[in-house]
Amino acid sequence: MTNQQPTKIYLKDYTPPSFDVTKVDLDIQLFDEYATVYSKLLMHRRYDGKLVLLGRSLELQSICVNGKSLSADEYTLDDESLTLHDAADELTIETVVRITPQTNTTLEGLYQSGQGDELMFVTQCEPEGFRKITYFPDRPDVLTEYTTRLEAPKRFKTLLANGNLIESGDVGDDRHFTIWHDPTKKPSYLFAAVIANLEVLSDSYTTIEGRDVLLEVYASAHDIDKCHVGMQALKDAMKWDEDNYGRAYDLDRYMIVATSQFNMGAMENKGLNIFNTSCVLSSPETTSDERSFNVKSVIAHEYFHNWTGNRITCRDWFQLCLKEGFTVFRDQSFSGDFRSKAVQRIEDVALLRSAQFAEDAGTLAHPVRPESFVEINNFYTMTIYEKGAEIVRMLANLLGKEKFRQGTDEYFRRYDGMAVTVEDFLSALSVADERVSLFMPWYRQPGTPVLSGSSRIDGDTVVVSLAQVTRHVPNYDAPIALPIPVDTAIFDSVTGEMLASQMLLLTKDQDEFVFDGIQLSDGAHPVVSVLRNFSAPVKLDFNYTDEDLARLVAFETEGFNQWQALQTLVNRWLFGNSDDAAILTDALKTAVTKLKDTDPMLAARLFDLPSEKELAMAYDTDYDPVAVKARRDKLKALIAQALSDVVSDWYASLGNEVYADTPDARGRRLLKNVLLDLSLTAGVDGADALAYEQYKNASCMSERLGALIAIIHHNLEQKQTFIDDFYSRFSDEDLVIDTWLAAQTSASHTSIDEIAGLMARDDFDWNTPNRVRAVLSTLAAKPVQLWSEAGVALCLSAVERLDGSNPLMAARLLTALARWQTLSSEPKVVIKQKLESLQTKAKSKNVLEFLGNMLNG
Repeated sequence: MTNQQPTKIYLKDYTPPSFDVTKVDLDIQLFDEYATVYSKLLMHRRYDGKLVLLGRSLELQSICVNGKSLSADEYTLDDESLTLHDAADELTIETVVRITPQTNTTLEGLYQSGQGDELMFVTQCEPEGFRKITYFPDRPDVLTEYTTRLEAPKRFKTLLANGNLIESGDVGDDRHFTIWHDPTKKPSYLFAAVIANLEVLSDSYTTIEGRDVLLEVYASAHDIDKCHVGMQALKDAMKWDEDNYGRAYDLDRYMIVATSQFNMGAMENKGLNIFNTSCVLSSPETTSDERSFNVKSVIAHEYFHNWTGNRITCRDWFQLCLKEGFTVFRDQSFSGDFRSKAVQRIEDVALLRSAQFAEDAGTLAHPVRPESFVEINNFYTMTIYEKGAEIVRMLANLLGKEKFRQGTDEYFRRYDGMAVTVEDFLSALSVADERVSLFMPWYRQPGTPVLSGSSRIDGDTVVVSLAQVTRHVPNYDAPIALPIPVDTAIFDSVTGEMLASQMLLLTKDQDEFVFDGIQLSDGAHPVVSVLRNFSAPVKLDFNYTDEDLARLVAFETEGFNQWQALQTLVNRWLFGNSDDAAILTDALKTAVTKLKDTDPMLAARLFDLPSEKELAMAYDTDYDPVAVKARRDKLKALIAQALSDVVSDWYASLGNEVYADTPDARGRRLLKNVLLDLSLTAGVDGADALAYEQYKNASCMSERLGALIAIIHHNLEQKQTFIDDFYSRFSDEDLVIDTWLAAQTSASHTSIDEIAGLMARDDFDWNTPNRVRAVLSTLAAKPVQLWSEAGVALCLSAVERLDGSNPLMAARLLTALARWQTLSSEPKVVIKQKLESLQTKAKSKNVLEFLGNMLNG
């Protein structure tokens, strides 16, 4: 017998809260073994209905209403809520509860993070963590003003909460307090508090409105020197939001706190952002270029939430994409302004294809705005974030820069200080262009559309035919035609001149679009480039010839489209029968020769091959991960051999430069690592020595880690020497050791037994999500090992272990197995049995919901 599936919550059942909270006063007092939370809520009735306060894992000490203590028969208390009987229309509720953050392993509510000198207590309240702190109508459409008092022993010198500091002082000889007031009404999920012993990096910023803002980044003494990159990113984000959206910061203080034990990347709590250390700490010696740039974009993301998420928030959790999709689009735009726009778009699309398309293709497919959920934590997904961002991008491209700014200005004007819906967002943008309303089905319909097309010429007229189809996801309505913006250009096949460009809008199952007056040179034909800059989140199947794809690599004026044309050639080879890769390798060699000195980062990305995980999505049944990997490895070897005569010279031309954090310098380091890997793949003489030399003479972590990964992945003779050296250099840097574990796990020759060995190390901490992800999320990207019986068993044992202590992490690890039904019949039987066995033992709503979808979807 399996566990009963938890109750679903439906969007259609939404009702507004019966009571609002006018003001809340909190007093959180931390002691060695527990914390006491005093809460005072000023409430008034909005609608008929009961007064229900939500609470979980709370020990109620007392409750008073309008100054009168309540007896047990005047309220109903259960594991999830406190319901008052006969509540007046206006009332003040005071409660005292005891909680034990010291034993809270879920990393929700108020919990303990770290140990020893780095012991701290932090909160994570999104989406439903505040109810683990005190009784409250814990839902995003209840916005109120907070005053928060924190009291703790003086060994915790850092006492922080949302808003502005209004008072601090001593409580006897060994305790102290601070009082914070946040004048901006906010929902409970944006509440934050930190009790710790941290150092602080301070700076300031003056807004366009003349407000002087104190900027503070808090971290342990060991890590405070790694906060300068994050501080500069914060100032850059504040300026960017003013320039591009007219949005200025609204408080006197902006704080960021770094903690090692955090399920998310970061959290946008109003004025007090709590960050995973991996998303705020950065230095050239300990941080790769990739992660350093991620620090910048995540800091920007959380800052941009101040308006798109905080000042305007979600009416309910079904609207999660409203804040996350819009903010991801904003942070992607910011990032594109601080690096090559083409490379940023490549990064966005590569992530979308490998992760979000996989969601759409599997049993966990869901709309950008879900219609129901059991556990809202399960919907912090790539679909909500990345596909949500792509919908906003489609709208921005459709409207153009001026009209999109007009629409967003209207959105901020209408809804500042409110909790709203996707419909409200589209309504505001519609003032700029009424076609915006056509895009609502993108939020309601799951699945990735497949866009197919062809072109023909008739005299000086080019006709582009397009069609769309979306798979029918079980348990949802049959799909309908979506509005798909298709950015299109026409090039002359001989001269490479762009002859026309237009943003087409396909709104039907199929349609034709006419380009008149196309004047070709002698002997030329039109080369049509569609879906430029990935103007819609769709799979593309256009009838290009291989020769025309090679021409687009040469002619396209957008770097992303060069990459896209090469990716199409790559996929054709991978899924075709031909072993002749000459047209692909020739196009690649020509493009890299032109770009390696002018845009080395784009040149490096042109070598991209789709990940094994992405390639798996081409199979709905009989997926053979071993065969897919072998085909991919063969193409990589062909490319390496075809370029073996130039890779050494290209590598040498990049030299050994003094470290600089510029787009060009980051690009050169990335290209250098790509060429080193190719040299080893091709067996170029002396490539081993180059890897060893790069590691020893590295100017920064990107060069050292790139060399270490090459040494490990190619199983070089001195591999263990360098693995040991890397560990000895960085043994006191937790984030670097995470990369060390991931580098070993990611090698194709690393067995499940060896991976299990890494997890058995004394420094493998199950309570630190970064450490768990370093190994198990890396394993999820290796289908050959993942889908072995031992790999599935290792993954499920981790899920079972974490189900009780950190169900959010457990559920996210489980998603790695979501497409188990695409395997051939024999492994499917074994995996189904293991999933069903876990279903009988799992307890958390997080894991049970995913298991139900995976087994019944």
